[in-house]
Amino acid sequence: MTASPGRRVLLAAPRGYCAGVDRAVIAVEKALEQYGAPIYVRHEIVHNKYVVQTLEKKGAIFVEQTEEVPEGNIVMFSAHGVAPTVHEEAKQGRLATIDATCPLVTKVHKEAIRYAGEDFDILLIGHEGHEEVIGTSGEAPDHVTLVDGPEDVAKVEVRDPSKVVWLSQTTLSVDETMETVGALKEKFPLLVSPPSDDICYATQNRQLAVKQMGADADLVIVVGSRNSSNSKRLVEVAKLAGAREAYLVDFADEIDEAWLEGVSTVGLTSGASVPEILVEQVLEWLAQRGFEDVELVRAADESITFSLPKELRRDLREEAATLVAERTGRDSAAE
Repeated sequence: MTASPGRRVLLAAPRGYCAGVDRAVIAVEKALEQYGAPIYVRHEIVHNKYVVQTLEKKGAIFVEQTEEVPEGNIVMFSAHGVAPTVHEEAKQGRLATIDATCPLVTKVHKEAIRYAGEDFDILLIGHEGHEEVIGTSGEAPDHVTLVDGPEDVAKVEVRDPSKVVWLSQTTLSVDETMETVGALKEKFPLLVSPPSDDICYATQNRQLAVKQMGADADLVIVVGSRNSSNSKRLVEVAKLAGAREAYLVDFADEIDEAWLEGVSTVGLTSGASVPEILVEQVLEWLAQRGFEDVELVRAADESITFSLPKELRRDLREEAATLVAERTGRDSAAE
């Protein structure tokens, strides 16, 4: 199909993998290379169907509970983080652990530990049942109250209104979170804010890019899985920004051609756990239907990277040292 006049795609930047997801996926791949299959992973390493299926083919086994991992094996904790009780379960099961928790989630865990140690009531803004919320709450279960949006604020109770702090899940809508914070501050004027915003840089940047293109797009397609919090938030942000329609898809073949009826501009982005190949497939699908003109909408530049989990770095260093020693020994023997 040839390009039709006026049909275009607004492609968000940044989009796709954030530093924490990139680190977690590479960690699974490196662990498989280093130790061989299987590598057990507690929960999905990141919330993306394609990534999980790809890693399963390489030898990763995803489990929901630590006790599903046979004794003596390696278990990796996902990017969303886990509660201290999970570390204890692994210890009791005689499992070697690799912690792929995103450093930005670890930051929130440390904040929870710190404020609980100072006997604050912690109001954790987030979605009930999400792995990240379960992990953070587990750091200080006696101090944490979950607040799942502005509508929850009325029923929140604390022991001492002068010792209360808010923290948040890292993948929320920035605007909705600040609306919730505003409502909490009205109820608790002495509410303390964390030293820095808990919502991660990548979540904010992806939402900002969607805001910039949403008003100009008739339709916004967000590539991401349905259990991905940050991907679902992008759909919401697109609609609030002015897009007539916005949909979440895992793959290009999930797009309904009927969505393109009367559409001249399609906005396209992807969640923080989505590999770029899936976006490329959607671009190809759109191009075949006349949307060949692609314009980049850049909201921010990202250069953040995170080092691999310390357990992998340690073992990889030891392996490198062993290889150097072996090579030196061979060279000396040859002389």
